[in-house]
Amino acid sequence: MSDPSTLADEAPLSIGLENLGKTGDFGALAHYSDPSYYSLTYGTRCHDVEYYVRRARELGGPVLEYGCGNGRITLPLAKAGLSVVGVELSQPMLTDLQTRLSKGFPKHRERIELVRGDMREVRLARQFPLVIAPFNVLLHLYEPSDVLAFFARVREHLAPGGRFIFDVSVPQPEDLCRDPDERFEAPRFQHPDTGTWVGYSERFEYDPLRQLLLVWMEFTPEDGSEPWTIPLTHRQFFPRELELLLELGGLGDVRRFADFTDQAPDYDVDSMVIDCTRRA
Repeated sequence: MSDPSTLADEAPLSIGLENLGKTGDFGALAHYSDPSYYSLTYGTRCHDVEYYVRRARELGGPVLEYGCGNGRITLPLAKAGLSVVGVELSQPMLTDLQTRLSKGFPKHRERIELVRGDMREVRLARQFPLVIAPFNVLLHLYEPSDVLAFFARVREHLAPGGRFIFDVSVPQPEDLCRDPDERFEAPRFQHPDTGTWVGYSERFEYDPLRQLLLVWMEFTPEDGSEPWTIPLTHRQFFPRELELLLELGGLGDVRRFADFTDQAPDYDVDSMVIDCTRRA
C-alpha cells in the first residue's frame, strides 16, 4: 500500500482547506498515489471509456490524452487500434501503466507514448485530430490562469479541424453545503495489494470563494493498523463560467452533452461532456 505522504514534496504538516488547492499539490496528487486502489475503485466505470473510444474511432488518431493515469482509457484506445500520447503528472500512476504495458499488454505498447509532466506546460511540437481530458482532469486546475494556460497548450496541439473533448462533474448543491464534520460511510473493501479489509468514509468541505470542494477520504484498516486520510481537491466549474473560460481560452464551436450520451444536458445532468475546437 503506497504511503501518500511521499507524493507531496512539501506536504503541509497541518493539512486543511486553506492550504490545499494548487495544481500538483497534495490534494491533487494523493488520490493517485495508490494505483491498485484506484483500479479497484474505478474498474467498473465503463460508460466514459466507451464514449471516448467511440469518439476516437469517429475522429481518428493519434489521440493526445491529458491525465492518462494508469491507463483506464488509454489501454482501450490502444486496443481499438489508435495511437495515444498520454500526459500524466502522477509518477505512481505512470509507473503502474508502464508495468502493465510490459507484462500484460505488450501488443499495445507500440501504440502508446507516455509523457510525465504538467498539462499546463508540456509542449510536444505535434498536432492531433483529437485531444481529450477525461474523468474530471480539468477539476485539478484551481485558478483561472491555470485553466487558460492549459487551454493554450490544447490549442497548440489541436490539428486544424481537430476536436478537444473533456468531461467535468456538474456541481451538486448538496455536496457544497454539507457539514464538514459529518461522515458518510461507504462499503468496506479488501485492498488488492495487502488483502486487508478496510473501512471507508468521506467528509466534504467547501470553500465558496475559491469554488473548491475538498473530499476527506478516510480509511480504517480492520486489522488494527494505522488509519489514514487522503484529501481530494476538486475545483467546481459552473456551466456558464466554463463557457466564458472556453471563450477566453480561444476555443469555440462548443457542444455540450449529458452523461456520455449524445443528448443535451438537462436539470438532472451529473457529468457534462464538452466538445470544442480551436478558434481561428
